[in-house]
Amino acid sequence: MQRLRIRFAKRGRLRFTSHRDFGRAFERAVRRARVPIAFSSGYTPHPKISFAGAAPTGAASEAEFLEIGLTETRDPEAVRAALDDALPPGIDILEVVAARQGAGSLADRLEASEWVIELRDTPVERAQEAADAFLAAEQVDVERMTKRGMRTFDARAAVQSLSVGSSDGPGVAYAILTVVVRHQNPSVRPDDVLSGLRIRGDLTLEQTPLATRSAQGPLDAGTGTVGDPLALDRDAP
Repeated sequence: MQRLRIRFAKRGRLRFTSHRDFGRAFERAVRRARVPIAFSSGYTPHPKISFAGAAPTGAASEAEFLEIGLTETRDPEAVRAALDDALPPGIDILEVVAARQGAGSLADRLEASEWVIELRDTPVERAQEAADAFLAAEQVDVERMTKRGMRTFDARAAVQSLSVGSSDGPGVAYAILTVVVRHQNPSVRPDDVLSGLRIRGDLTLEQTPLATRSAQGPLDAGTGTVGDPLALDRDAP
């Protein structure tokens, strides 16, 4: 009867929650919040919950998305508040909108991600040198273990833009990378970009960087920016 699209965040220690663990926690939250979730038909019915573009375990995110189907029409803001109360702090429901009829798949709108990566042991000048070397390369092959074994792929091809900024807090300034990455198969993750910076720019890191997905949605190839995937639903009459 109603499809709702949800944007949520993974913050703090909850960024280490795996996708499978989050799925189980969300199903429990739906029951506690008494959301009238629809179920699939067949011998083993499952709640109609569709996840899209999940961040890797260990990465924080302000732009995770899922969609649920309901058997009754509910106010999206009321559903947001109920689910947020039913989930632990650190998994925060930021927005719920009703899916617009005929507006297409949510997953198809998630074309790219913007990542902010804090390099807390790296001076800005050193990070900029590594970024310049990475961007100047036509191809940067990196390796990563996948479900199909070790794979080699081009991390440079997926990077739409890469810029280096500086921390604003007290103490010694450190580098902050802002990276826009196109979604592809296999996906290019923040760790893959850092591997490319090590390979091409000889960047070495002693502290584990903190990667946060700040946006996920349609890619504007002209400006290199990531748009809002819920805009078509939110602006529906």
